[in-house]
Amino acid sequence: MTLPPQPGIFAVVERRYGRSELTPPLRLFDGTEPNGAPLTLARARQLLYDRSVNLSARAALWHQIVERFRLDDGSEWPTAVVWLGLPGLRRTAYKIAWRFRAERGDVESELVTGYLEALAEVGAEDSDPGGSVLRSACSHAWDACRTARLETAVEDAEGVGVPIGSEADGCWEADHDPIPGQLGLSATVRITVPAHRVEGVRLGALAQAWGVAGTATSVGHSGRGRQVAKLSLRRSGRSR
Repeated sequence: MTLPPQPGIFAVVERRYGRSELTPPLRLFDGTEPNGAPLTLARARQLLYDRSVNLSARAALWHQIVERFRLDDGSEWPTAVVWLGLPGLRRTAYKIAWRFRAERGDVESELVTGYLEALAEVGAEDSDPGGSVLRSACSHAWDACRTARLETAVEDAEGVGVPIGSEADGCWEADHDPIPGQLGLSATVRITVPAHRVEGVRLGALAQAWGVAGTATSVGHSGRGRQVAKLSLRRSGRSR
């Protein structure tokens, strides 16, 4: 019997907040009220990502969130602070999970960890605390997942498709399948090159560098990483 998948941290936090209210409430300092207009959590989250709202007003709101995060009064504000940051983290969670074929729960945990660490470092002089926090959180998650991908253990290192020690985010593979009975290479050859090294190299020079310019029959992208080009090679003197 297969157990149902466990909800990620985003889903757990999302279900818990949004309708309940905590004190002291967040306030919007947009000049309409001297002491700021009180906000519900749901309204505050909308305004945090609304680019039509004055930048200084959003910055003041983020600074209040930092203050609530640092509260040590046993309230639920620290978790509510995570809920307020989810819209700024959700798209990155999807991109990282898709890019590295990572578990969504692991990606979300890294994003929340980076988010909380960044909140702890925000200074009063920061004019764009929201941007600083979200960029730092997303960078932390990208780095963590990229490192985890490179350190993933496999039974057959050759099956990974990237040379040991490579820092490539993807690779290109050239396959040579000679015709039986013909002179030249007599076995299938697969040459793997990290994708970042392919960029900027003239495609015609690749076959020359690999020593198969006259016999290579096909080349394809491995499916990992970002496709940077397409290369079609043919036998010398033959058309395809």
